[in-house]
Amino acid sequence: MRLHCRLLLHSVAMAGNTGAPLVLRLVAASVSVAEKAGAIVRNVFNSGELGVVEKDGKNDLQTQADRSAQECIVQSLSRQFPKVTIIGEEEPTGETVDESHLETRLSEEVLKVVCPQNLQSVKDEDVVVWVDPLDGTKEYTEGFLDHVTVLIGVAVNGKAVAGVINQPYYNYKAGPGATLGRTMWGIVGLGAFGVERLVPPADKRIVTTTRSHSNKLVTESIEAMQPDEVLRVGGAGHKVLLVIEGKAHAYVFATPGCKKWDTCAPEAILHALGGRLTDIHGNALQYHRDVKHPNTGGVLATYSDHDWYLSRMPESVKAAVKP
Repeated sequence: MRLHCRLLLHSVAMAGNTGAPLVLRLVAASVSVAEKAGAIVRNVFNSGELGVVEKDGKNDLQTQADRSAQECIVQSLSRQFPKVTIIGEEEPTGETVDESHLETRLSEEVLKVVCPQNLQSVKDEDVVVWVDPLDGTKEYTEGFLDHVTVLIGVAVNGKAVAGVINQPYYNYKAGPGATLGRTMWGIVGLGAFGVERLVPPADKRIVTTTRSHSNKLVTESIEAMQPDEVLRVGGAGHKVLLVIEGKAHAYVFATPGCKKWDTCAPEAILHALGGRLTDIHGNALQYHRDVKHPNTGGVLATYSDHDWYLSRMPESVKAAVKP
């Protein structure tokens, strides 16, 4: 066990000492860690022992997969980047770290790219990493597995600049023997990778919104957009991903339900592709270490025509959902 720990610490030190800029190393580590966390999510589900507990009601659940995947992400990244602030959705358990959950590899794909000039000299104290180890927990417990994502977002001086999204169950409907899972990543100013961007239908307007957290404000805002189709799905990461991939024109959520760890990673990837994510007033979201975790002003994400969607937001809704 002592030998294993020494080897682990050596590999962590080697990973942290590459010559690449900090942001690039963080993303490279996050890609490998997200893939490991995705495997943990699948393993827990396959075990049949989900360990479900309610945090703040029946629509806010936590499972063993949430806890183990967060341990994987937070512990792996904090050992490699001890001076970087890392904020995860789940409260630390205080239990002894399961060394088998740790990941020390850096993605070679990421390290091959050139870091944008404005991010090459970022310091550890400028960075906050926002972690949602299992976005779409309710859907996970109900078997809507394609709604589930692992989210790792990197913010610099309060702005989302890089993100990693792992879909543990991508391709799970393809049948026995199919390869499960995929990982997407992006850096603002560089682009996004692992994402297939399609053009949404021009002859109709498709809006995506919450599956299980709807209310009068959400309903009124959706109706104001005059959609031809509404996709009610779980997971903020999944909904922004529908916009990223062109399966929806906009993600509209006019209520303070989701948190910074839900939006940092997908916002960065959407922005890297030229899209936009704000609150329903058009304000940019802030990701400083001391910021309040809830997105109190709601969320609006689009690939294009963002100002049109903002203009359609009812004044009564904006008055009720304050930034």
